[in-house]
Amino acid sequence: MEFKFEKLAHNEALITVEVAASDFEAAIDKAYNSKKGNIAVQGFRKGKAPRKIIEKMYGEGIFYEDAANIVIRDTYEAAAVQTELHITSRPEIDIVTLEKGEPFVYSAKVALKPEVKPANYKGLEAEKPVIEVKDEEVEKRIADDLEKNARVVTVEDRPVQDNDQAIIDFEGFIDGKPFEGGQGEEFPLIIGSRTFIDGFEEQIIGMKTGEEKTVNVTFPADYQMEELQNKPAEFKVTLKEIKKKEVPALDMEFIEEVSDAESVEAYKEEVRDEIRKQRETEAQTRVENKLIEKLVDETEIDISELMIRSTTEEMLNDFNARLQQQGLNLDQYLQFTGQTKEKIAAEMKEQAVKRIKTRLTLEAVVAAEGITATDEEYEEKLAEMAKTYQIEVDKMKSLVPAEEKEAICLDIAVQKAIDFVVENAVIK
Repeated sequence: MEFKFEKLAHNEALITVEVAASDFEAAIDKAYNSKKGNIAVQGFRKGKAPRKIIEKMYGEGIFYEDAANIVIRDTYEAAAVQTELHITSRPEIDIVTLEKGEPFVYSAKVALKPEVKPANYKGLEAEKPVIEVKDEEVEKRIADDLEKNARVVTVEDRPVQDNDQAIIDFEGFIDGKPFEGGQGEEFPLIIGSRTFIDGFEEQIIGMKTGEEKTVNVTFPADYQMEELQNKPAEFKVTLKEIKKKEVPALDMEFIEEVSDAESVEAYKEEVRDEIRKQRETEAQTRVENKLIEKLVDETEIDISELMIRSTTEEMLNDFNARLQQQGLNLDQYLQFTGQTKEKIAAEMKEQAVKRIKTRLTLEAVVAAEGITATDEEYEEKLAEMAKTYQIEVDKMKSLVPAEEKEAICLDIAVQKAIDFVVENAVIK
């Protein structure tokens, strides 16, 4: 294998690789041995036809494409490493020469990591956030906490009221006949939730446990099942049980379960402090984001379109993987959200450009300031990763190759660069 490369405009390069004719011939043999079992030739058992016979029947180049893929797979990585270029994208491959008895030649167009001179990252200005916690915010947070600690109890001494949970059996009929999807047993219906058709829940109010009732409703004109639109229906309903949510009072009995506060007022101050700390963390994140955004906007970077395209594809692949974890595919997602592939790709491209510029700018700060990750910081990061994947730290260490360790340490250094920019900013 021989190679050469030339740097192109916009931080791109073209690597040209030449493979000896004998090596390409060997790749053709590999392709033949891999594919011959799928090729039927009259007079030969499947997989037993000689290569010359197959080439005569289907054309001399029948195995060229597979052979080219084999050669590219076996030679590109080695050539890329030997160029000592800092490649940041997958290669765009073009075949230059593919002829019998001649060297096989292909080119690989790649993106290179741009040289970045960050703008003045010391002394960036940002507004000091004003943190205020109002009394009504404290009251709402406490009300939410009380609601979260509510328990559901069975009601036996009264009929159904608004906001109760009615446990019902029901069966629906249209023109006296049951219809598909109109039945349910021990269904927990929150009265007032508008889960069912308009008018249904209102007719449940006043029912007692064990009572049976016929509920009459009309399906709306825009109902999702077209065959039921505008249809009058009756439901035979049996009320099996009434439940209600019982919210605890704000008293010492509740406070002792959730806090060490010694009085109601002390608990309120504790909640106020929690809200304030949360706001301070959020405000700090906003300040960081504004400072880094300002730094990135002021830093000029010539990013290869190849690098943008490669990063966009990675983001789309990650997005698809997350959808699959939720039991969806991209087509279903598009159907549910009303979006198009083109719109998502355009949004991803915009995010990709921002992600690339931010990362390159922060890496330039890392280089300029000589920021590194300490051994202790690397160990802490591995411990976090081990916890995430629920494996032992020593096992995690054994799974991380040298090049991945370098990437993890760079991630740590980049976060430290953010801290450096913030620490050296002017907060007014």
